[in-house]
Amino acid sequence: MQNGLLLNYETSSGQQALNHQRSLIHSKARKHDTVASGKLVVQLHSKSAKYLLNEKTYQPVPFLFQFRFLLSSDMQRDFLHGAGLSRRCGLPVNLQKQGCGPEFMEHPDVKVEVNATISSTQVSPQDISVTLRPGSEASFIVAVKQLEHYPVDLYYLVDVSASMQENLDHLKTVGVALSLRMTEHSSDLWLGFGSFVDKPVSPYINVHPSKINNPCSDYEIRCRPAHGFHHVLSMTGNMSEFTRVIKRQRISGNMDTPEGGLDAMLQAAVCQRAIGWRPEAKRLLLLMTDQPSHLALDSRLAGIVVPHDGLCHLENNVYTGSTTMDHPSLGQLSDKLLENYIYSIFAVEKQQYQWYKDLVHLLPGSFLGKLGLFQAPNLIELVVDAYKRLLSEVAVSVSVEDKALSRYWVSVSPLCPDGSTAKDQTGQRCLSRVFFVSQVYFNITIGLRSCPDDGEDEDVTVMVRPIGYNESTVVRIRSKCRCSCGSTGRCRDDNQSPCTGSGLMRDSSTDANRGCRADGADVDCSGRGVCECGRCVCDHSRLGTVYGKYCERDDFSCPYKEGLLCGGRGVCVSGECVCEDGWTGDSCGCPVSTETCQSPDGLLCGGRGRCVCGKCVCDDPQHSGDFCERCPACQSSCQSYWYPSCVECHLSHGLTQKEGGHCNNTCAPLVGYKDDVSGTATASHCFKSGCGVICMTVQLLFLLPSGKLCSLCVLPSPL
Repeated sequence: MQNGLLLNYETSSGQQALNHQRSLIHSKARKHDTVASGKLVVQLHSKSAKYLLNEKTYQPVPFLFQFRFLLSSDMQRDFLHGAGLSRRCGLPVNLQKQGCGPEFMEHPDVKVEVNATISSTQVSPQDISVTLRPGSEASFIVAVKQLEHYPVDLYYLVDVSASMQENLDHLKTVGVALSLRMTEHSSDLWLGFGSFVDKPVSPYINVHPSKINNPCSDYEIRCRPAHGFHHVLSMTGNMSEFTRVIKRQRISGNMDTPEGGLDAMLQAAVCQRAIGWRPEAKRLLLLMTDQPSHLALDSRLAGIVVPHDGLCHLENNVYTGSTTMDHPSLGQLSDKLLENYIYSIFAVEKQQYQWYKDLVHLLPGSFLGKLGLFQAPNLIELVVDAYKRLLSEVAVSVSVEDKALSRYWVSVSPLCPDGSTAKDQTGQRCLSRVFFVSQVYFNITIGLRSCPDDGEDEDVTVMVRPIGYNESTVVRIRSKCRCSCGSTGRCRDDNQSPCTGSGLMRDSSTDANRGCRADGADVDCSGRGVCECGRCVCDHSRLGTVYGKYCERDDFSCPYKEGLLCGGRGVCVSGECVCEDGWTGDSCGCPVSTETCQSPDGLLCGGRGRCVCGKCVCDDPQHSGDFCERCPACQSSCQSYWYPSCVECHLSHGLTQKEGGHCNNTCAPLVGYKDDVSGTATASHCFKSGCGVICMTVQLLFLLPSGKLCSLCVLPSPL
């Protein structure tokens, strides 16, 4: 081997022997300049053999492995020169088959780095950096701490349609009483208030001019106009002010049963400044209604087709997008509640409890309460119970940027304070009770399925949000999709000489790719390989093998039948099926045997067709059936059932049992015949067109399959 060493080396001691081998080779090679810039190859053989190192003989030893490396550089020159990144990245076994040495393969490490410099009181850590390669995953722990005596912001969002008049009256005494009751759990309670009815357009409201400003004009009651959402009172700790505002509220009216509660909820969640949500407070949004709510797409009844944009649209504390945008979807509402750290509480009339029970499962951090009447004591207990329940369960939501959502997967496993892993069906919530000043740990695993289509490295942000908390963990992911070598396979350090001063390097990019294109082809290697030194190195495909001088052949491009290559009855060679014995056709789907075309009378397709690919093809298009036995358009004449052989059958004597059986299977039954007809038979007894003869002395009566008798006239013949 030119400028190299050939070493047949055998070992049975695994990695230890490999290390010994490398040490031996390097120590010997350094003494010989002729080898220093060349290749050294360790090869395997089937038998023990002596090995040579610079023409010196060493004793034979057992062997186990083969590897190749360059002594002069840590980069392999011109590997798959000109190939795209997808060709240069793959499984180690595939890269080795293409000629890449194991010592030149890059294995990007998976890294998880925690930024511990950012302090937090509830969620830690708050900043994590992760490096992933395709097919890898990384795990980390997020701790959530439950604190005691949080500040609490509670926003009342009340349905003020006419049916809520009595319930609205009960709210007037809630403010002060609730403040006193919540002192057990929070020393700092603020309240806010807003109202809603429905979208102020037809068919949701009566648009008659007399009804727009006063929907209750028929009852001689002064009502306020219908509205999608009206923010009335920003967060305040003044309970007297809250009570004063409630007392000024009047009911409104609309036409249909569902209300616009979800539309109003989204505005209350995203209009942070107007509502006055405090950053440090636990945020509770209480929806009070006695009816179900409109959902996304309901607005099409009013001709409103623009989807909700998820933004705040308050002007003078009135929702201005009610008549121009659709109701939000449940997914959109859920995202906005999570983004703004808001718990939602639904206080609904008992007849609507089941409807909202199905709804809250789709809104993380939600609580549902049932009230017969919205009386103050019941409402206060509902709020207190909801607050205690929501804070006793800790759940997290993990969201990936939309641009990379399909390329990542996430798994969340909680470890609750009692040591259990009790969790809900989403796997993201501790169901065991979480006490104050205790911590819940979440083991979060993020995996990268694939790289972007352009194969470039990508930065993606993943948010881990404990539901209802105003802190979160930001996970910054860097995907490693590129190798340090470019598409030419050369080291990016242009100052490094590949020839170590001992020769000249030939730039393979300027060589004509002779021998890599078939006559008339405009691409190298049929577009399914790369040209290496004038020869094609074919691509590896998960479908099969690509081969041939120009990579023009493969074993997977043949026709499929019934979902199987070559119908499962042959092998694909150079794009054509080579069928097993007994099968033929482009996809080996045609049996050679004609057995399936044999009709019960033993004839091929009943004598009326030919067998093609195991099925009968009738000569006359009027015939059909498995054996061309059906002919709905044919005339029911004697001719269809008369053959000379059948006449012979019925007039012959002394037939064997086999011959008689054949007659019975193939001929119409003989009912009777006359041999004493005098004179020439009349047309009523003989069908010239059917028989082609004139009845002289014999008349045969045949029973047709239709049940009719058919007379057939024949000339007498000696039988």
